Amino acid sequence: MATSTFRNKNKVRPIKTGTAKRERVKEQKKRLVAMGFKPEDVQGMQTDELRSFLKRPKVTKQLLAAAKAEA
Repeated sequence: MATSTFRNKNKVRPIKTGTAKRERVKEQKKRLVAMGFKPEDVQGMQTDELRSFLKRPKVTKQLLAAAKAEA
Protein backbone atom coordinates (compact mmCIF):
# COMPACT_ATOMS: atom_id res chain seq x y z
CA MET A 1 0.00 0.00 0.00
CA ALA A 2 1.32 3.39 -0.95
CA THR A 3 1.78 5.63 2.05
CA SER A 4 1.40 8.87 0.06
CA THR A 5 -2.23 8.18 -0.87
CA PHE A 6 -2.92 6.63 2.50
CA ARG A 7 -1.80 9.75 4.37
CA ASN A 8 -3.08 12.33 1.91
CA LYS A 9 -6.87 12.18 2.19
CA ASN A 10 -7.30 14.69 -0.64
CA LYS A 11 -6.05 12.18 -3.19
CA VAL A 12 -8.51 9.47 -2.20
CA ARG A 13 -11.65 11.57 -1.76
CA PRO A 14 -14.61 10.69 -3.96
CA ILE A 15 -15.06 13.03 -6.91
CA LYS A 16 -18.39 14.75 -7.37
CA THR A 17 -19.90 14.31 -10.81
CA GLY A 18 -21.97 16.69 -12.88
CA THR A 19 -24.75 14.14 -13.09
CA ALA A 20 -25.06 13.96 -9.32
CA LYS A 21 -25.11 17.77 -9.09
CA ARG A 22 -27.90 18.01 -11.66
CA GLU A 23 -29.90 15.43 -9.71
CA ARG A 24 -29.46 17.41 -6.48
CA VAL A 25 -30.56 20.65 -8.15
CA LYS A 26 -33.55 18.89 -9.71
CA GLU A 27 -34.62 17.59 -6.30
CA GLN A 28 -34.18 21.05 -4.74
CA LYS A 29 -36.38 22.58 -7.46
CA LYS A 30 -39.09 20.00 -6.71
CA ARG A 31 -38.93 20.90 -3.03
CA LEU A 32 -39.38 24.61 -3.78
CA VAL A 33 -42.37 23.94 -6.05
CA ALA A 34 -43.90 21.82 -3.28
CA MET A 35 -43.33 24.73 -0.90
CA GLY A 36 -45.45 27.02 -3.06
CA PHE A 37 -43.20 28.60 -5.68
CA LYS A 38 -44.39 28.79 -9.27
CA PRO A 39 -42.54 26.28 -11.51
CA GLU A 40 -41.60 28.98 -14.03
CA ASP A 41 -40.06 31.08 -11.24
CA VAL A 42 -38.04 28.13 -9.99
CA GLN A 43 -36.73 27.32 -13.47
CA GLY A 44 -35.17 30.79 -13.73
CA MET A 45 -33.35 30.64 -10.38
CA GLN A 46 -29.64 30.13 -9.92
CA THR A 47 -28.47 27.25 -7.73
CA ASP A 48 -27.32 29.55 -4.93
CA GLU A 49 -30.78 31.13 -4.84
CA LEU A 50 -32.39 27.71 -4.60
CA ARG A 51 -30.22 26.74 -1.67
CA SER A 52 -30.75 30.04 0.14
CA PHE A 53 -34.53 29.54 0.04
CA LEU A 54 -34.20 25.95 1.25
CA LYS A 55 -31.90 26.88 4.14
CA ARG A 56 -34.68 28.77 5.93
CA PRO A 57 -38.01 27.12 5.07
CA LYS A 58 -40.03 29.06 7.68
CA VAL A 59 -38.82 32.42 6.37
CA THR A 60 -39.44 31.28 2.81
CA LYS A 61 -43.04 30.31 3.63
CA GLN A 62 -43.56 33.71 5.27
CA LEU A 63 -42.24 35.46 2.15
CA LEU A 64 -44.57 33.41 -0.05
CA ALA A 65 -47.56 34.18 2.19
CA ALA A 66 -46.74 37.89 2.10
CA ALA A 67 -46.42 37.82 -1.69
CA LYS A 68 -49.79 36.06 -2.03
CA ALA A 69 -51.40 38.59 0.32
CA GLU A 70 -50.19 41.46 -1.87
CA ALA A 71 -51.47 39.86 -5.07
